[in-house]
Amino acid sequence: MSNLSEDMRKYYDQFVDLFKKVQQFDPNYAKAFMEFVKESEKEGALSTKVKELISVALGVAARCHFCIAIHVKNAIEAGATKQEIVEAGFVAALMGGGPTFTYLKYLFDACEQFGAK
Repeated sequence: MSNLSEDMRKYYDQFVDLFKKVQQFDPNYAKAFMEFVKESEKEGALSTKVKELISVALGVAARCHFCIAIHVKNAIEAGATKQEIVEAGFVAALMGGGPTFTYLKYLFDACEQFGAK
């Protein structure tokens, strides 16, 4: 990882730590949130991979480091290629303009760090 790369694993790990804190504070809320996530991301008319690519685009559009890290990692695990992930980011940049375009940097960092092929 170069000096200019953002440590996207840090954001992923920080989200996991946050979720654990929420789980300890209010187990029912955490359970309901995870059930919502699982229901939203399950296979259906759209594959889990496509849903994760949509989440990648939305994470870039929302300019959310945490979302980019989580959903790039999940997209890779669901079988997405670097090309597919980057193209999802390009759609986000199209819709969000220049400020969103700059967040493609974090998308490339996440692809590199999580091993997108």
